Amino acid sequence: MTDTLFHLFGIRHHGPGCARSLVQALERLQPDCLLIEGPPEGEIVLPLMADADLEPPVALLVYNPENSRQAAFYPFAVFSPEWNALHYGLAHAIPTRFIDLPMCHQFALTPPEPETVKADEAKTDCDEASAVSEVEVSGGDTAKTDPRLDPLDWLGRAAGYGDGESWWNHLVEERGDSLELFAAIREAMTTVRAEAPSRERSAAIQQRETLREAHMRKCLRQAQKEGFARIAVVCGAWHVPALAEMPSAKADTDLLKGLARTKVAATWAPWSYRNLSSASGYGAGVHSPGWYEHLWRAQPEQRAVGWLSRAARLFREEGLDCSSAHIIEAVRLAETLAALRERPQAGLDELNEALRTVVCLGDDAPMRLIERALIVGDRLGRIPASAPVVPLQHDLIQQQKRLRLKVEGVDRTLDLDLREPNDLARSHLLHRLTLLGIRWGVPERTGRGAKGSFHELWTLQWQPELAMAVIEASRWGNTVAEAATAKAVDQARMLTALPPLAALVNQVLLADLQDAIGPVTQALEDLAAVASDLVQLLGAIPPLVNVARYGNVRQTDIGMVEHVLKGLVPRAAIGLPGACTALDDEAAQTLRDAITATHQAVRLLADEALRAAWLQALERVARLPNAHGLVRGLAVRLLFDQQAASAEDTALHMSQALSPGNEPALAAAWLEGFLNQSGLVLLHDGQLWALVDGWLTGLSEDRFRQILPLLRRAFSSFNAPERRQLGERAAQPDSHVIAAGTLPNWDSERAERVLPLFRQLLGVGP
Repeated sequence: MTDTLFHLFGIRHHGPGCARSLVQALERLQPDCLLIEGPPEGEIVLPLMADADLEPPVALLVYNPENSRQAAFYPFAVFSPEWNALHYGLAHAIPTRFIDLPMCHQFALTPPEPETVKADEAKTDCDEASAVSEVEVSGGDTAKTDPRLDPLDWLGRAAGYGDGESWWNHLVEERGDSLELFAAIREAMTTVRAEAPSRERSAAIQQRETLREAHMRKCLRQAQKEGFARIAVVCGAWHVPALAEMPSAKADTDLLKGLARTKVAATWAPWSYRNLSSASGYGAGVHSPGWYEHLWRAQPEQRAVGWLSRAARLFREEGLDCSSAHIIEAVRLAETLAALRERPQAGLDELNEALRTVVCLGDDAPMRLIERALIVGDRLGRIPASAPVVPLQHDLIQQQKRLRLKVEGVDRTLDLDLREPNDLARSHLLHRLTLLGIRWGVPERTGRGAKGSFHELWTLQWQPELAMAVIEASRWGNTVAEAATAKAVDQARMLTALPPLAALVNQVLLADLQDAIGPVTQALEDLAAVASDLVQLLGAIPPLVNVARYGNVRQTDIGMVEHVLKGLVPRAAIGLPGACTALDDEAAQTLRDAITATHQAVRLLADEALRAAWLQALERVARLPNAHGLVRGLAVRLLFDQQAASAEDTALHMSQALSPGNEPALAAAWLEGFLNQSGLVLLHDGQLWALVDGWLTGLSEDRFRQILPLLRRAFSSFNAPERRQLGERAAQPDSHVIAAGTLPNWDSERAERVLPLFRQLLGVGP
């Protein structure tokens, strides 16, 4: 190696200072070969970098087409050193290669669990320019505050900073004016790697790091062998010592011999600053990608003014007061702080402190807005139409364009009017994606929302990891409708419980998957025909009733759903009385919740026969002497609310249940079921109030203490206003008692005429 001139550019992470210094160094060196840390499989999509539609932040996505759980992302921003190195090589027609261990080997080293999808540990160090993680990019080294996990923390703390991030920002990213930067990084990292305590890493991670560095050295030797005289290597700073002082070629060859392989494919995927941020869990991320972009684009002398002007514009858009005078004073304060701290220019810390002091008057709440919108940022990248994608992704892109659904990295509320054809088509697409596990949109309110049943509210935000969700869902079909249909039919075959199967019917109808309605509904009918668990039968009714009630708004054919309901509701009504006997308290609570939900659903049905059958079942439950008190009381309450039972019948049921002959625990359970987490019935019905009051006041002291915990549980479910009103009414004299001082004229002589008869009846003497 002594006869070959090469430079090692140790890059810590995405940063404008590193990128600017790297471009300057490349201009001075004028290399004839560029070796960049990254997967060799990614070279097949490097020509797309010349496409103007490839707009960072983007990520190089490498995945296993036969097992989409195995995927790796290599993110790039406009200020990333590797992004600028790639563009330099492209602009100067310099041979450019990726030298990391191929992902076909990395995937084979630690195959993921077949059923458990979880983020793997970061494949690169926290000091590197790019990180790779399986399935989700959120995996990474998490203990950021431990210097053993971030070697640059040693240097930052030694220089008097709180952590390595702040030190690096002020030394490198906010300056970027030193051509000797990389030599200093190489010297510092060699010392840190040799003397720092060993990092706590698993054997698998250590093995992967060893193999990766061996492959990097192998690629470097190959470039030297091909006769390149000036080789520039862009890699993570941690690897610089391992590449500068290389062992024998045979040792590396032996390490790499016989590695297992898997199939891989590569493409570009949109990325966002939120995912580039280390706050997302990305191991090689930065705290402030939005600030780094500002450093990259702004002139040094206009940095502070430009940043504070953007902050002022943001404050004004949010209705916060921020004048020109505020900005002038904030700039002066930030520059003064930088001078006091002996820094060449005001950095992010000084600008934040100036904003917090001058504009926010010490309040941290507005600064959270600055952090979210400016420091981190909401930029989302864009990939060209020519990028290789799976057919499902292509169909999704076409539908997004046709329905005018913009892909954004920020939360956006979408209010759909289902009476409009375009909004209805949007709703169908979002529900189909949800069924496929591509959660681009999250429904907020549907059906009986505040704006009516014809409105549907969604919160849309495109996350970069959804690119992998699309790839994973592509195994079901080449179009969104085809894939959602295939997955729904497969789920219907696999489900063995009625409630989730009924919910699937709801999803299929909301997504307007006509080819799936028949198979899914038939699976529900088949399972309902053999189901013996009443709770499952009851749990299947509410989602189906919701479809039958609001399906006409979505122009959905609900005939099959109504047919299923005509079989489910009578079966549930027939089996309800028998299921209410021989229950313990836990089972009674479960059945109580199921009955309540089913009753609310049946009330919405337009079929009088089904509603009558359900009410008859509740009447039988109310009269069952051996039914659990909780469900008996609930049945009486539901009949009373539905006006299917008179006040006299309700009072009779209550009198029988709360009679002194019954056990206090049974009476308390009946009362809890009757109150059904609402005290309004007691507040507005004087007769029922008197019955409950008479039962309580008639309890002995021992029985009252015994039943008190059960009563507290029943009454604690009332909301605060109800409890307050109940307490106020209990503190007042009973309505049937006439207050003192308002008694009518009393005829004592007429009253005494009945005393002899009372004495005779009572068997007492005169």
